[in-house]
Amino acid sequence: MIVIVDDRDLVTNGYNSLFGREGVASAGFDPGGFDDWMTSAPADDLKSVSAILIGESQTARLTPKMIRGRTTAPVIALSEQNSLEHTLKLFESGVDDVVRKPVHVREILARIAAIRRRASDEAENHTDIGPLRIYLDGRDPEVEGEPLPLPRRERRILEYLAANSGRRVTKSQVFNAIYGVFDEDVEENVVESHISKLRKKLRARLGFDPIDSKRFLGYRLAV
Repeated sequence: MIVIVDDRDLVTNGYNSLFGREGVASAGFDPGGFDDWMTSAPADDLKSVSAILIGESQTARLTPKMIRGRTTAPVIALSEQNSLEHTLKLFESGVDDVVRKPVHVREILARIAAIRRRASDEAENHTDIGPLRIYLDGRDPEVEGEPLPLPRRERRILEYLAANSGRRVTKSQVFNAIYGVFDEDVEENVVESHISKLRKKLRARLGFDPIDSKRFLGYRLAV
């Protein structure tokens, strides 16, 4: 889930719509609401945040450095000022990147992926399970080097499981990561349907099911 912080509803609603068209969950906050949520949200909710976009604001209390006390998600400033001095001040505040508006959401997604790649070793940019290679940067997985095209939701679920390789994640955690913490238009049980379809496709190509599931405990990749 991508979080957008801006004083203006028009901006947050606009980005929510644009990210939605790309199949990416997002949530918009005004600065006060974001500050309250960031300081009080459960750790599991914050784990679903893949990036935080901060727009122009005069009322925000939390700095990027303070935000990192609760989440490791990249913090990107959306700047509306064509000023080198302003850009440098944003970097000094602790943001990971500065993007000058207007900007296409696909560029923002590419920048987020680039930041996450730099934050991890190249060897950790994918997970291998037998002949299956799962990328963590939005690419379709591969089986013996051949792409396995997946619908966006199923691909992102597989990526989320790979990113949490070695530990079990609950249905709620998967839902929050794929649909967003605040999506009330979709039932949480849709996760079971997505995972069922994903398992059938993986089983058909691999000859085995790499997703281990335990009732009440959740899902884990059988790495």
